[in-house]
Amino acid sequence: METTIFSGLVLLGPDLEVRPADVVVEAGRIVAIEERRRSPARWICPAFFNAHTHVGDTVAMDVPAPGDLDALVRPPDGLKHRMLRAAPADDCRAGMRATLERMVRGGTTGCADFREGGVRGIELLRMAARDLPIRVVGLGRDGGEMVADGAGIASARDLSGYDEVVARVRARGGIIAFHAGEQDDGDVDPALDCHPDFVVHMTHATDRQLRRCADEGIPIAVCPRSNWRLGVSQGPHHPPITRMLDHGCRVLLGTDNAMFVSPDMASELMFTSFVYGTDAGLLLRAAIEGAAVIGLPSWIETGAWANFLVIDPARGGVGSSHDPVASLVRRLDSSMIETKVFTLKDESMKTIF
Repeated sequence: METTIFSGLVLLGPDLEVRPADVVVEAGRIVAIEERRRSPARWICPAFFNAHTHVGDTVAMDVPAPGDLDALVRPPDGLKHRMLRAAPADDCRAGMRATLERMVRGGTTGCADFREGGVRGIELLRMAARDLPIRVVGLGRDGGEMVADGAGIASARDLSGYDEVVARVRARGGIIAFHAGEQDDGDVDPALDCHPDFVVHMTHATDRQLRRCADEGIPIAVCPRSNWRLGVSQGPHHPPITRMLDHGCRVLLGTDNAMFVSPDMASELMFTSFVYGTDAGLLLRAAIEGAAVIGLPSWIETGAWANFLVIDPARGGVGSSHDPVASLVRRLDSSMIETKVFTLKDESMKTIF
């Protein structure tokens, strides 16, 4: 059995504790982490998981898009929905594949994708992801949820009978996720009443609703750049990331619509750090632990599947950094990623770049 050793300053476990160490990988598993007195000038960081995407929207990338949130993305007749209906299937598939490839280049090992278009939409998503080293969790709509990994519900106010959808998907063991609180707090409680696996946005959630998420263990995927682009946030209090963390919420990071925002987790980290002033370690954790929602946590620890990035800080001119975690959050770009080690399910799916 082949053994591969990766050496550097390693961000260990969920606390991302920085230690010089060797990470020993066999058959896609981390079989040992051996601390050393000194290490090569490399940083070894868990791979990212993008907790909320709409990669199908790639076909509408940067289209001139005046209007508010409803005019642009509200189903069934927002601008993006009209463009998706009009797009040829081959164009949609090719666009999704290009966006997924970009995510891989940026160090993302998986994403939770809300996919329109019913069963056909999920089929196109799977075709787009074929043979790529990325775990795409497809959350369908309009019937697609019954052949997908679960349901990605736009909003409790936008889908009549959403409770029936939840019951059907839950009966088959699928994932339930809701958009909630993006425009106001009116659709938050109905979403939380369904006890979803996670909710997205919570941009205008109240303290009571945030406490409920914390108490009920419902993670929140925030998408700050998208919220700013779509005009539902104009300052660091929306989404209320600081209050989420103060209440003990589990916060995840996503990039949302490929129509408006690049699916680049490094850019999301940088923007969120500067605008919201969130602790760098907590932010980096939010960019990683979305994978735990689907049972594939990516922490670097003995016995875990190997999903990590080997970073060469010299490529980004940050070799003098006194704080690798802060520099990864504020300064990372894909050119600094020297090697990606992605193990999606088992050793047969292991890919090392």
